[in-house]
Amino acid sequence: MRDIGHFIGGKAVKGTSGRSGDVFNPNTGEVQAKVALAAKAEVEQAIANAAAAQPGWAATNPQRRARVMFKFLELVQKEYDELATLLSAEHGKVFADAKGDIQRGLEVVEFACGIPHLLKGEYSEGAGPGIDLFSVRQPLGVVAGITPFNFPAMV
Repeated sequence: MRDIGHFIGGKAVKGTSGRSGDVFNPNTGEVQAKVALAAKAEVEQAIANAAAAQPGWAATNPQRRARVMFKFLELVQKEYDELATLLSAEHGKVFADAKGDIQRGLEVVEFACGIPHLLKGEYSEGAGPGIDLFSVRQPLGVVAGITPFNFPAMV
């Protein structure tokens, strides 16, 4: 039985809450893995790690951030079929649909690779009498997302 823990601070971490949830193979109804349910301390540790990493990431110039995303893109492409197999087993999608989900995820990453251009902001001169407008895009901090289960690779 496969045990799924957490990923905190760049490392795989086993759950410490003593609680877990079953991961079913939707195609067979069989339990194929156990996923650790996080304790409050584990969530707080993940938040603290993300908050500690954020200033360094924010200070990294956009071109270098894009290079990280390009490397991520390369790694996902390298493991494309294996990821599709895992997705199919955990979500009940047929293999072709799982590959499509991953492809949509790759398109999101490709969009993120354009961050140097996306962070330029905008400037409008003379938007009104004596009024110029500008926007500056800057990383603000750590966020959390609750993502839909039906397109996990895309999100």
